[in-house]
Amino acid sequence: MVRVTITNMGPLTGVRVLEFEAIGPGPFCGMLLADMGADVLLVDRAQDARLGFGRERWYDVMMRGRRSVTLDLKTPDGVTAALALAARADAVIEGFRPGVMERLGLGPDVLLAANPKLVYGRTTGWGQDGPLAACAGHDIDYIALSGALHAIGRADGPPVPPLNLVGDFGGGGMLLAFGIACALIEAQRSGQGQVVDAAMIDGASLLTTMIWGMQAAQKWNDVRGTNVLDSGAPWYDTYETKDKRFVAIGAIEPKFYAELLNRLGLANAALPDQNDRAGWPALRARFAEVIATKTRDEWGRVFEGSDACVAPVLTFIEATRHPHFAARHSHVTVGAVTQPAPAPRFSRTPGAVRRAPPERGALGREALGEWGFADDEVERLRALGLGCRN
Repeated sequence: MVRVTITNMGPLTGVRVLEFEAIGPGPFCGMLLADMGADVLLVDRAQDARLGFGRERWYDVMMRGRRSVTLDLKTPDGVTAALALAARADAVIEGFRPGVMERLGLGPDVLLAANPKLVYGRTTGWGQDGPLAACAGHDIDYIALSGALHAIGRADGPPVPPLNLVGDFGGGGMLLAFGIACALIEAQRSGQGQVVDAAMIDGASLLTTMIWGMQAAQKWNDVRGTNVLDSGAPWYDTYETKDKRFVAIGAIEPKFYAELLNRLGLANAALPDQNDRAGWPALRARFAEVIATKTRDEWGRVFEGSDACVAPVLTFIEATRHPHFAARHSHVTVGAVTQPAPAPRFSRTPGAVRRAPPERGALGREALGEWGFADDEVERLRALGLGCRN
């Protein structure tokens, strides 16, 4: 078992973040900030509510890097304790439905009145306002309404959910982390905090910005699986290999496409032009025929080090063993769990995973001391129901 104890590193070192327990984008945001050095104190429920898919905290790797206290926010005492914590924070993360924090007495108006420089980060699926704001939803719903889901899939099949990467994480947690970082910089100049409203439907839509431009230029259409980047082009797709695995091809530029043909042994073959859409079915059939003659790893050796833009399609576990990931130390093992390492990378103030996901209340006493709470103040918080230990 590895105990990670790196301290005083990362570009956000010195930033205090109070995170209220949630699922999906909120924890992902907290992880990104903690990886970059922020001191993220997690306000957990006193009892494990088995949010989301339900798993032991040790395996909930998005909770890495935190320390924890427990509170019952449905009690007046719990709210009083939370207010005391927020008064010492630079930023707050919450992922409840609109109005929940206000009804608890922990809305932005209350917290900003007590701590005017506070950055109040909130993430929801539909946003803080609008006709759907109060409705339940999940990643698949937000990306469906944004148009992103319609575009993902093959021409002869239904839309394919891209895991929950586009709404929850790219359009939600990552967008919230970016918003909080921006607001923290602005607060340093103005001395004033503000609310960051990171709606997953907005974020999912934002991720499709390039496609909107292509569509306006008539370089993209709404027929799924017929465009350059959605499996329509035979030179931007996946192909099954001899061993029933897959390789991915992304040879868009002419010089890369020429290298692809060369490595496939098709440089002198009579083939349709790369951008002749009428010839794409024939070109796809020829590629499939050739690629099926070797295994995935054999093709990996054929294309290794080339500019043909071909890569083996790896599983998560296989990715950890790939020489490129290994050379860049792109995965870390914290406790017994292998996981992606912090990113992006900084030349002078690198991020790091400081500790494994905390059990409820773990290291909370230590955090309170570092946040400036004297022993008698800690005891008062404990009398209000705050749970913490070292």
